[in-house]
Amino acid sequence: MSMSMIDTYRTDFRQLDGTLPARLRAARQSAMERFADLGFPSTHLEDWKYTDVAPIAATPFRLANGAPPQVTRQTIAPLQLGVACELVFVNGRFAPTLSTLATLPAGVVVMNLAAASAAVPDLLDAHLGRYAAYEAQSFTALNTAFLRDGALIHVPKGLQLEMPIHLLFLATAGAATVAHPRSLIVAEESSAVTVVESSAGIPDESYLTNAVTEVVVGPNAAVTHYKLQREGAAAFHVATVEAQQAQDSRFHSYVVSLGGALVRTAVNVTLAATGAQCTLDGLYLAGGRQHVDHHTCIDHREPHGTSREVYKGILDGRATGVFNGKVFVRPDAQHSDASQSNKNLLLSDEAVINTKPQLEIFADDVKCSHGATIGRLDEDAIFYLRSRGIDADVARTLLIHAFAAELIGRMPAAAVRARLEEALAARFSDNLQTEVPR
Repeated sequence: MSMSMIDTYRTDFRQLDGTLPARLRAARQSAMERFADLGFPSTHLEDWKYTDVAPIAATPFRLANGAPPQVTRQTIAPLQLGVACELVFVNGRFAPTLSTLATLPAGVVVMNLAAASAAVPDLLDAHLGRYAAYEAQSFTALNTAFLRDGALIHVPKGLQLEMPIHLLFLATAGAATVAHPRSLIVAEESSAVTVVESSAGIPDESYLTNAVTEVVVGPNAAVTHYKLQREGAAAFHVATVEAQQAQDSRFHSYVVSLGGALVRTAVNVTLAATGAQCTLDGLYLAGGRQHVDHHTCIDHREPHGTSREVYKGILDGRATGVFNGKVFVRPDAQHSDASQSNKNLLLSDEAVINTKPQLEIFADDVKCSHGATIGRLDEDAIFYLRSRGIDADVARTLLIHAFAAELIGRMPAAAVRARLEEALAARFSDNLQTEVPR
């Protein structure tokens, strides 16, 4: 990355406000310096071997500003989930007139970070920026440097919040702009919460969304987190979800990738205490020239931890996909139970998937498995359906839906399931070879 490109980011950095607590302002400065040292990652790095971010590095992305007046509740209606509590962020800034805040139980905090820095600074100081390390991660460093707004969700001890909370991040600033959304979810002991985090933007503009979410799951607490990526077809999307789990906690992650030209999503989970359980589910659809990359890391650090992971991909056209899943079992993590699976369906001769499930086990009393499959639609199944009078294209669509149904069907959030069913129908019912521009 050239010095002039670094100067572009530094220019925008100097214009940030200083409303965050002192520790976070210092962290921003440190992260900016670290990003300048690291630059953007290259394919020479093992974790980026199959994902070339040169188009991002070569573009002088300028910091996006708030919501333009033409963004109304009516224009964002197709992106909403119809839930009672919904925070909307436009170009990285909270949009209160577009948001809906239901009456919440006493003690629950749902607000934007800019407001939280004044209302609950001690809570931010205790957790924000403590889990998503930026020292070796360029995009996390860049997000931390530009930390100014995003979402805070805090559920107090013992409270089971039944209503899901939707965080909608919308990009409307146009080409060569960037937003750095930051979210913090804290579930205290024996609490429960479901959060749906979705992103979307202008269909034909090459903007960048660089998001980081930190999740803190307290003892015996449960967090269900959905990440629904519906960016514009020419957009870049890079995201990191970092979860920290306490004793007997439960964390369930659903990652769904539908849009974007170049997408990279990392989910890192630390089972930091005895009896923690995590489940990572992912579904990615890519066509045309889309590139979709998913990296996951599950770190078993203490005994009796359980992890389950299933990622499924459907690739068409000349799309490329990457799955790199790592499971670490540390020496003290005896009696860990981990399984990992990546399954991919290739619908064209030119679609490519690079998959690498990994286990690194340093304990001797564990139960671990992993595997990956790559295949095409079953011709025998197509023949079976056609022999019963079903058109060939309809038969293919039915089999594609069946492949995805394993993950969609077990999502408890009905609104998310409905959106995914709509996306599948729109994508595969008419033409399986639709090109997506890059």
